[in-house]
Amino acid sequence: MLCLTTLGQNAVDCVARPPQKGEPSYELFMKEKTQVLASLKQRAELVADSFNQMKGFKCNVVQGAMYAFPQFELSPKALEAAKKAGQEPDVFYAFRLLEETGICIVAGSGFGQRPGTYHFRTTILPQPELLKEMLDILKQFHDKFTKQYS
Repeated sequence: MLCLTTLGQNAVDCVARPPQKGEPSYELFMKEKTQVLASLKQRAELVADSFNQMKGFKCNVVQGAMYAFPQFELSPKALEAAKKAGQEPDVFYAFRLLEETGICIVAGSGFGQRPGTYHFRTTILPQPELLKEMLDILKQFHDKFTKQYS
C-alpha cells in the first residue's frame, strides 16, 4: 500500500535513467531534450527582456527554474491605495492585475523581500505566442496602473 504501482516505478526509472548513447531511443531523446531546453531558454530571455523594457521594472534572466521574479516600483499613490485596501502593495498590484486582465501572479511579499521593494513571481512555461500575449497585456495593465496612481 505504501509503494508506487508498477507503472509508477517504471516511469521513475525512465526519468532517472534516460537512454544512453547507442541505445535505440537515444537520438530522439537528445533531439527532444535539446528542443525543450532551447525553448525554455528562449522564453526565459523573452520574459526578462520584456520586463526590462517596461518602465520601473528590473528582471534577471531565469536560470534553472520555471519562474521569473521581476522587481517593480510603485508610486506613493499606489502605496496609499494599497494601505487603504488593507493589502501589501505587491498584493494590491497582483489582485488588480488578476481582476482586470485574468493574469495570475504571486506577490513577492509571500516569499519575503527587502522593505520598500516589490516583486512578484510569474511563470515562463506558456508557449512563446501565449507568453508574448500575456506580456503585452501585462504591459498595457502596468501602463494604465502607473497613470492611474501617478
